[in-house]
Amino acid sequence: MAEIIQRDGTWTFDGESVRITPGRGKGIHPLREGLGECVVPLRALAGISFEPDRKGGRLRLRLRDGACPVLRAADGRLKVGADPYQLTVEKDRTGVAEYFVDEVRGALLVEQVPTGAVDEFLLPGPAVPVAGGGGDGTASFDGTTVRLAWNWKAKEVKTSGGPVAFPVSEVTGVHWVPAIGLENGHLRFVRGEGTAPAPAAEYDPYSLDLWGLSKKEYTAVPVAAAVLVRLPDAASRAPGPDGVAAVTAAEGAAPAEIAAPETTTPASAPSGDDHDALLRRLRELGELHRAGVLTDDEFTAAKQAVLKRL
Repeated sequence: MAEIIQRDGTWTFDGESVRITPGRGKGIHPLREGLGECVVPLRALAGISFEPDRKGGRLRLRLRDGACPVLRAADGRLKVGADPYQLTVEKDRTGVAEYFVDEVRGALLVEQVPTGAVDEFLLPGPAVPVAGGGGDGTASFDGTTVRLAWNWKAKEVKTSGGPVAFPVSEVTGVHWVPAIGLENGHLRFVRGEGTAPAPAAEYDPYSLDLWGLSKKEYTAVPVAAAVLVRLPDAASRAPGPDGVAAVTAAEGAAPAEIAAPETTTPASAPSGDDHDALLRRLRELGELHRAGVLTDDEFTAAKQAVLKRL
């Protein structure tokens, strides 16, 4: 077990997953607060690093491309403070951060987790019901229906038609873009084929116009992610409560279990009683070290992780 507790949040690693609990109070980004605690399975990780600086440093988890619906929804546009997979580390905890990195890296090596992209979500989307947004309205999603409600800032073309509601089965795409400079952002829901050019978000009854005047507009990201994992084309597959990957039905039907592709499933680890297999793994690590594939630190961390299982 490895754990690091900071004002920014708490990360815990039990050998199989990294549990991320955001901090509370002033200074914690609304997006991270809204997402709450999340558990990242080892097979969803592509790597981990600690980046030191004069104030302490930053822990950073790197997830496999396509594993997290929140990152997919944000499409690389999250600011540092909003990213749930980064942790600010204080100066007197840099040693703990380095130990945490060694533990996770060692487990990744032992389990031989691939680093490539995946074709299914390995993390579930945000819990529903979920709501967020800003600018000219609020978006909410209960697992089956998307709703958009307008405030007094919305254009008349939106307010005159009243709130909008439509089933997720009609959604073919969802896009979140933050406000950048003088350019407004948006949360847009694409319905049908979406071949015709969409109107500007301020005039589109299926979009929120985000002005970038408040960090709370980032709360639109969990809404986008929750819808993304439930798109009716089943291109996104999220693990269910028992950790088994399942296709999420658009109308709330029982999800169908599917077998995870071999390319995205790490090799199963030997049981604690299989000493021969563990000894073979130690020899393999020694060969990789001698060949220069593993650094001294990586070899030591991986070896310690194997020895713990003997």
